[in-house]
Amino acid sequence: GWNLNVAVENIEKIVKGLGLELNTEIINWNEMKNLQLAFFKSQVPYQDLPQDHVIFASLYNYAVKFKIKHVLTGGNFSTECIREPLEWVYQNDLIMIKDIHRKFGKKPLKTLPMTSMFKYKIYYRFFKGMKVHRPLDLIPYDKQDAINTLKQKFDYEPYANKHFESIFTRFYEGYWLVEKFGYDKRRAHFSSLISTGQMKREDALISLQKNPYDRNQAMKDLEYVCKKLSISKEEFLNLMKEKNKTYRDYKNSSKFIALGVKIAQKLGIEKRQYR
Repeated sequence: GWNLNVAVENIEKIVKGLGLELNTEIINWNEMKNLQLAFFKSQVPYQDLPQDHVIFASLYNYAVKFKIKHVLTGGNFSTECIREPLEWVYQNDLIMIKDIHRKFGKKPLKTLPMTSMFKYKIYYRFFKGMKVHRPLDLIPYDKQDAINTLKQKFDYEPYANKHFESIFTRFYEGYWLVEKFGYDKRRAHFSSLISTGQMKREDALISLQKNPYDRNQAMKDLEYVCKKLSISKEEFLNLMKEKNKTYRDYKNSSKFIALGVKIAQKLGIEKRQYR
């Protein structure tokens, strides 16, 4: 329920243009709203973690349920070779998600799709035979070429910044992170493009001097987010003034995740650089 209309239209254009079948998973909004509000109250920077978890849990659980062995993802080294620090973006940690919900949530998460890292990385892969593929890593992938192709063939409309297809992620990345934590995720996004020759450093520095998006639009998004999450604007602004926290302030699987990353790097599975 957070997608911009242009994002919905882009999906429709591509699905129709390629003759694909679209399956939409409907989740319990009251549970999702409760979890997202709990994350804001937790004071951690990574507010996209609940929706990302539900998206991938829905995808992987659906694949296993219907015995689909191959899942495609748009993840790629070309535009994502530089990762933000863990203080900026934390991994998909179900233990932390449940701990934050336990402390700040008010409704039980009975139906929300969830899956642990062990479940989808090990159990689903080695016991259920589900493999996740990144086809963009198998070809010379250039972001602007891809956008031009989408515009030409499907009348696709690009977004202002990466992840700005959603009101929630636009607000979280462009306002919550910047105003409360001083983090600007464009630094990592641009660094990846610079490292792969898709952007000049000088152009990136010029772009970073500007706000991620218009302040008037940010205030409108603030009011929309508050209304959708059933919290007053004053209460939300007071939340932003409270002490910043990280995954270290909650139960987490960071040691297990760090070990997994090291193993993946040695096996050549994880090639991104963490900054």
